[in-house]
Amino acid sequence: MPAAPADLAWPFFDEGHRAFVPQLERWIADELPALLEGSEDSLDACYACVQRLVRALGKAGLLRACVPVAYGGLRENFDVRSVALARETLARASGLADFALAMQGLGSAPVTLFGSEAQKAALLPGVAEGRTITAFALSEPDAGSDVAAMSATAQRLPGGGWRLDGVKTWISNAGIADHYVIFARSGEAPGARGISAFMVGAKTPGLDASERIPVIAPHPLGLVKLNDCRVGDEALLGEPGQGFKIAMGTLDSFRTTVGAAALGFARRALDEAVRRAHARQMFGKTLADFQMTQQKIGQMAVSIDASALMVYRAAWTKDVQQVRVTREASMAKLYATEAAQTVIDGAVQLFGGLGVVQGSVVERLYREIRALRIYEGASEVLELIVGGRILQDARPQR
Repeated sequence: MPAAPADLAWPFFDEGHRAFVPQLERWIADELPALLEGSEDSLDACYACVQRLVRALGKAGLLRACVPVAYGGLRENFDVRSVALARETLARASGLADFALAMQGLGSAPVTLFGSEAQKAALLPGVAEGRTITAFALSEPDAGSDVAAMSATAQRLPGGGWRLDGVKTWISNAGIADHYVIFARSGEAPGARGISAFMVGAKTPGLDASERIPVIAPHPLGLVKLNDCRVGDEALLGEPGQGFKIAMGTLDSFRTTVGAAALGFARRALDEAVRRAHARQMFGKTLADFQMTQQKIGQMAVSIDASALMVYRAAWTKDVQQVRVTREASMAKLYATEAAQTVIDGAVQLFGGLGVVQGSVVERLYREIRALRIYEGASEVLELIVGGRILQDARPQR
């Protein structure tokens, strides 16, 4: 079961959350295996699979977790707990299924959180129904963790509208997205204060998202090139110069859900390790009979429970207390992804040679977990964020 009953009994969740997870589990059991068939045959097949998954998740009503109820969603406001539960549950079954749902949320969250009513009405119903695939285009070749180093430009045009130029990289859903939220330097102030965010359709002249980036756990990923890409004033999200605020506000919510995906990967790795420990015969015993195995399984279980508590504390704090959770979300994402890497590595070790055979579950998990320690805040950057927040909060008054 992707989310253990003891977890759903925690006070972090309400009855709506507890009803949502079984619905998702039924869809995983009944629909997901057929949707994933052939997805590992080629990169083209992988891209096609994600498109199928988005449509199927939308048809099943599961993408409603990503948008507010006014636009076809599940809850009155964007609900981090719903997305986190969905990501944990899906990641335990399939990294691609988790990706398909997560990117719908990440690509539309800037509009959910900061868009006008007209912008929300134009985008969010299609996201919830799986008709519109979204992407979040923030990173650049020389501006990943350091967003203030962004060089893509947004120039106001004399007759109205904006001209966008530059290159975005590591963009998930590049090439299959119908809609991109693109961040560019508009120049209202130096550094991060001079960045704005724009809603840009995939067919807008001057936008090219055809170049792919192959990675160890294949999924749609590529470059977005902007060359004299012109959009109207209605494409601007929020006010000019608010792009950094929009990006960080989005990541405040979604960093927590990355930790939830890592939690799903780790739970699956523990399940596989336990099954292997009981099945593997060694020296007249099973692997589970050895104290070293018991110790390893115990370490895995403790890490997983600690990750779950941090992830859902951050999600609950954001949803219920409606406050910024930069520190809590950073801690949850940092700990859960690092812990999942250790848990999965331990599962591979328990499988021995079979653990590195291409196509085995733990081998796939080993490839899938690695990127989570980098995107939406590399572990080292998150350590700086957490430490900086603690020191700032404890700064003596002068």
